[in-house]
Amino acid sequence: MKEKLQEENLLEIPKEGSIIEGKIVGKGRAAAYVDLGIFGTGIIFGKEFYEAKDELKDLENGETVSVKVIDIDGEDGYVELSRHQARKDMAWGVLEEKKENSETISVKIEGANKGGLLAKLFGIPAFLPSSQLSSDHYPHVEGGDRDKILEELQELVGKKLDVRILDLSKEDEKIILSEKIREIEKKEEALKDYSEGDVVEGEITGIVDFGAFIKFGEGIEGLIHISELDWSLVSDPSDILEENQEIEAKIIKIADGKVFLSLKALKEDPWKTIQEKHSKGDVIEGKVTKMVSFGAFVELDSGIQGLCHISEFGTKERMKASLEVGKSYEFEILSIDADDHRLSLRLKS
Repeated sequence: MKEKLQEENLLEIPKEGSIIEGKIVGKGRAAAYVDLGIFGTGIIFGKEFYEAKDELKDLENGETVSVKVIDIDGEDGYVELSRHQARKDMAWGVLEEKKENSETISVKIEGANKGGLLAKLFGIPAFLPSSQLSSDHYPHVEGGDRDKILEELQELVGKKLDVRILDLSKEDEKIILSEKIREIEKKEEALKDYSEGDVVEGEITGIVDFGAFIKFGEGIEGLIHISELDWSLVSDPSDILEENQEIEAKIIKIADGKVFLSLKALKEDPWKTIQEKHSKGDVIEGKVTKMVSFGAFVELDSGIQGLCHISEFGTKERMKASLEVGKSYEFEILSIDADDHRLSLRLKS
């Protein structure tokens, strides 16, 4: 009968791995039986029964259930089935569709580690890397202390976040989520109203060792790098800025949904007039602001930073013996390059 129907293309015999529907017709302590119509009776038993027993115990006889064919010619003539694998396969299909459609999904965070957050989608483990968190949830930890990062991530456990599927692999059973994608798209839409060179008003939302974050417009957040805070050398951004401070900044670059701003671009560039004030061979007074392995940074009264190279002293020890951070000395100008913002100095003995 089955062969005749198949020949007439009226019936397709299920294959191993296919998902079909049937009706629950009986349950035992370690097995459930499913009526597959003309294909006979299927059985869910062994490991497959225990993986789905919590769901199966709530099903009544006559209820329709989707199952996956494990073995078309099982023991005692039954078709061996899996409810757990059927649900899993269907879940992957739904997930692939949601990824394809860039659909936003709400997930509950179940755990955290030093790399990100843990969640589940349709019972399948998923991972949300900290690098894919929105700016509101990203752990802005100075120095990148991993223990402190974990502490901040743990505060998100139990909360629901709106995410999208960034990467998906059924073979590797891997789901990578992103909260940032939604934020980037919103930011890109909002950024259509801005261009490089625009001056914006915003609020400082965070200060780190490499600069400060500023929020402006419709929730757009950008970065003012430490090198863009002032024409003079800044060692600590918190020396000139504080959180919640309202400031004006100039947009100097917009790329890949990221915004970079500058404070010093709104100030007069002292390098433009340095050659009118100073020449090679001039002796000037300057304050040592920082000593590094290759020399000492010296600030002039105009705010310009010059470098007294280590070669002028011979060794680092001699440099430290000759100079002290915070003190002023007389220096001779060896060279001035206003275009590249370079000023070379020698300590006047």
